Amino acid sequence: MRFSADIPARRWFGFISTVGALLAAAPSQAQTYDPGFPVCMHVFTGASDGGGGGWFDCSFTSLPQCRATASGRAATCDPNPHYRANVAPPLHQPRQNAR
Repeated sequence: MRFSADIPARRWFGFISTVGALLAAAPSQAQTYDPGFPVCMHVFTGASDGGGGGWFDCSFTSLPQCRATASGRAATCDPNPHYRANVAPPLHQPRQNAR
């Protein structure tokens, strides 16, 4: 009976390990918008329960290019809200030598 004090610690360790494993196995969602392209196409997929759904394809360089691809599909083309255009590079400030 010398190890009876260790049982609660083992149970806590087992519980924490199990919860950690479950959280690590949870599905994650990738970023929806690719910031490298200025235009995204939202393709709609109708769900059987009447709800909406779909996915984004942010691989277009112009609205006409996207609209040509979206033609005849349940899709719309919009400017990418996360496109990094005309972003000024960080200003390089030379170090001042300490004297």
